Amino acid sequence: MTQITLQNTQTRQKEVLEPIKSGEVSMYVCGPTVYDRAHLGNARPVIIFDTLFRLLRHVYGEDKVTYVRNFTDVDDKINARAAQTGQSIREITDGTIGLYLDDMDAVGAMHPTHMPRATEYIQPMVDMSADLIEKGFAYEAKGHVLFAVESYADYGKFSGRSIDDMIAGSRVEVAPYKRNPMDFVLWKPSDADTPGWDSPWGKGRPGWHIECSAMAHELLGESFDIHGGGNDLMFPHHENEIAQSKCVGHEFANIWIHNEMLQVEGKKMSKSLGNFFTVRDLLDQGVPGEVIRFVMLSTHYRKPMDWTETKRAEAERTLRGWHAKIEGVTAADAPNADVIEALADDLNTHKAIQALHDIARNGDPAVLKRSAQLLGLLSDEMDDWVAPSFGGGLDHEKIMDVESWLRSARNAAKLSGDFSEVDRLRSDARDAGLEVQMGKDTVELKPTSAFDADRLHSIKRGEA
Repeated sequence: MTQITLQNTQTRQKEVLEPIKSGEVSMYVCGPTVYDRAHLGNARPVIIFDTLFRLLRHVYGEDKVTYVRNFTDVDDKINARAAQTGQSIREITDGTIGLYLDDMDAVGAMHPTHMPRATEYIQPMVDMSADLIEKGFAYEAKGHVLFAVESYADYGKFSGRSIDDMIAGSRVEVAPYKRNPMDFVLWKPSDADTPGWDSPWGKGRPGWHIECSAMAHELLGESFDIHGGGNDLMFPHHENEIAQSKCVGHEFANIWIHNEMLQVEGKKMSKSLGNFFTVRDLLDQGVPGEVIRFVMLSTHYRKPMDWTETKRAEAERTLRGWHAKIEGVTAADAPNADVIEALADDLNTHKAIQALHDIARNGDPAVLKRSAQLLGLLSDEMDDWVAPSFGGGLDHEKIMDVESWLRSARNAAKLSGDFSEVDRLRSDARDAGLEVQMGKDTVELKPTSAFDADRLHSIKRGEA
């Protein structure tokens, strides 16, 4: 059996995955708060952990892997959106979950084994909070239940912070009923306008952190193999999950995996910078979901991911070429060993894609198809965006040559001021039935229904 190693955030080292239950693997990943569409950064952990899910299923068997990803459907942001729009909370959460799944389907993510909603597990959250009070790790104050961080000696160990550092460097809710500013809410009171459930402390609703601990316990038990999420969740969310779970006697997760954040053209994605967009924004702009997935997987999950127009164009060209190679081909029975080895080594998708490039150049198209499918690429369900074959067949290498000539001609024209060669090549490409897209740093040619292979091959590079 393939040995899988993963970087464990908790121990700061790479460890061999040794399932708690021999031959079976369990994984929990923090899901979205469902009040708005998923932005591009939200898609990164979905794609990463979907790829790990695929690897685990390949190694252990499809029925031997349990993957849980939750929906937080009770939250103050949801309440605010309801007040803003006049919709009911259920309408907002149901609608947003549907949109989220549509977008994640579009980037090739399989549905997890379980997708629990927080509102379906309120009683386990109440029970866990009561247990923490009974054991002396939490207290009730003015309708709130708060976890007392000083009662847990290892608080801060996971994220590598002291309580004093956390207070100094974090936005903490200052409240007179807190014994320590870092004490976090397990349960809070609800008024007549906010969702609430009965509890020993009155009508109220859960805090964020208790949700994942309760759902993970209910679906995976007192201990499970892998817990994942973005590194922005390490503190306070995962730190708090560990504290409250350990204090009720649960071993919780053995291996913790965190992906780095996403940037756009080298900058943090931000509405103020004008570089913020959702997955649906890209899809509506004509960027195929498979291309989004390819770009995401081209960078190792523990490195910052920089979404650029250049990477998008390169990914689309690569995938078009690969789809052409596998047209009409049945996938091989087994993936390439180098691809499996790369993924088994801390989910090194960057190295796996390099191996796919090698197979595309020199290998069997059937093996290319099966190996790419291990990364969620080249599936029959995701090829509807690729232009069909036209008379004479598509020659992607020739198309890429013309793209290269156009780029070189444009670079030379910027220096000389003479754009005649750029205009000639662009005109010849259009005559051959190619759509010409020229961005600031990119040139891309896309076949249209008017594609003419003979005209394509008649295009020549101008004299240097």
